Amino acid sequence: MYATRPRSGARTNQQRSETTTRALMAAARHLFVQHGYAETSTPNIVGRARITRGALYHHFADKRALFLAVVEEEARAVAAEIEAATSAVEDPLDALLVGSDAYLDAMTVPGRTRLLLLDGPAVLGVQVMRGIDESSSARTLRAGIGAVMHKPRGVSLDRLGSLLSSAFDRAALDVAAGADLREAKAAMRFVLSRIVSGAPRV
Repeated sequence: MYATRPRSGARTNQQRSETTTRALMAAARHLFVQHGYAETSTPNIVGRARITRGALYHHFADKRALFLAVVEEEARAVAAEIEAATSAVEDPLDALLVGSDAYLDAMTVPGRTRLLLLDGPAVLGVQVMRGIDESSSARTLRAGIGAVMHKPRGVSLDRLGSLLSSAFDRAALDVAAGADLREAKAAMRFVLSRIVSGAPRV
């Protein structure tokens, strides 16, 4: 008995749509990193992707929407790398320190600091970027701090997480500007260890 072949029209259309989206995002990412958001035009993007402008506007409302998709994908990638590095680490403090290293490693991917820390806030605004961060690396950082510190007396974990997130971003920018990655990792590990060891408990 021969198995009947499933209708593949819808699936083929979906695959074609996904392929087009991936091509647009890959082309846009390259150009945004190389030239910046302002200097990248939609004709540049479709030319590099070898896709029509009509196809671009079928998948994305405008250049800003495409940029947002690229930034969101970068943020998800960072969070995934942190979670992969810490998933097998049982001790909460060790997991926090390993996650710290993983974040800085993840941010060494070429163009990532520009997309997430420079052009992202400038193009999308602080509030949008904060929302993206909250659903990705900031979420993993806050969970790690909470697992280690529980309820430090008189200290908001949300505020502490926000401050530490800013410190991590500063370290990532320093590394992108030429600072030694190992020194940045050691500095962040020192800060985290001292905060954890010196926190007043309930």
